Amino acid sequence: MAEIKRAIALGFFDGVHLGHAALLNCAKERARQEGAVPSVMSFDVHPDTVVFGKEVPLINSAIGREDIVRREFGIDNVVLLHFNQRLMRMPWQEFLDTILAELNICWIVVGHDFSFGYRGEGTPEKLSVYCAEHGIGCDVIPAVTLDGKIVSSTYIRELILAGDMEQANRFLGHPHMLADTVHSGYHLGTKLGTPTINMYFPDGVLVPRYGVYATKVYLEGGVSYIAVTNVGVRPTVGTDNRVSVESHLLNYSGNLYGRQVRVEFFHFLRGEVRFGSMEALAAQIRLDAEAAQAYFDAQSK
Repeated sequence: MAEIKRAIALGFFDGVHLGHAALLNCAKERARQEGAVPSVMSFDVHPDTVVFGKEVPLINSAIGREDIVRREFGIDNVVLLHFNQRLMRMPWQEFLDTILAELNICWIVVGHDFSFGYRGEGTPEKLSVYCAEHGIGCDVIPAVTLDGKIVSSTYIRELILAGDMEQANRFLGHPHMLADTVHSGYHLGTKLGTPTINMYFPDGVLVPRYGVYATKVYLEGGVSYIAVTNVGVRPTVGTDNRVSVESHLLNYSGNLYGRQVRVEFFHFLRGEVRFGSMEALAAQIRLDAEAAQAYFDAQSK
């Protein structure tokens, strides 16, 4: 059996935004033309974390990025490299030699600002020359703009930190999301008549502005429910200051503990508030649920 050949998009792809979409769609088209498998190569940790020793708060975890690439673009062949000191010090030509030998690449797609190899000495220009010499196709995708602004993970992080999910989602090209296993919580929501599911942001992933959001929660199998989601430290009931993601699903009853779910964020409803009583909190959750339903009703019109 002949080894599969790949048309591969290279990048970190944090958020998998509209700029990244241009690379992924190009890789898919080149794969179709070449009879190859559309593929993505990315890194598990942000290179800046290793190179500069600074934490880059990520829009999605590595698993989250992989999920978006598969779900939104239908690309199942995702190669995640562990970015470490060895990879950081690898000369750019050696990096390309290595991935060509390992992955049988026939076409490479990168963004205009992609750099790779030791000290970032690998540039799109050098990549283009290398590919021409090795008989490999190469596309360098120019910057993608929206509203006259370059689409970038940095700008989208600012929007998420501000709670501006509508604008973040426009630049992402899909709803900002968190996927996680449902954890057991305090079960207070059940006692209040507003059962909730508890999730957490993975370490290193950006936490949106604290507050309550109109969201949709997707269960395994793709069925979805309108929900209200509180992001924060739950000042009325929390004791450990750990940021939790607590969603009350409208019109759902059942136990989701241990199940994998996805929350998609659409609209910031209000800031996080400490309530004087559990009854006041329960009443507010019901008001939030009405506001979320009204938001989605208005969107569907």
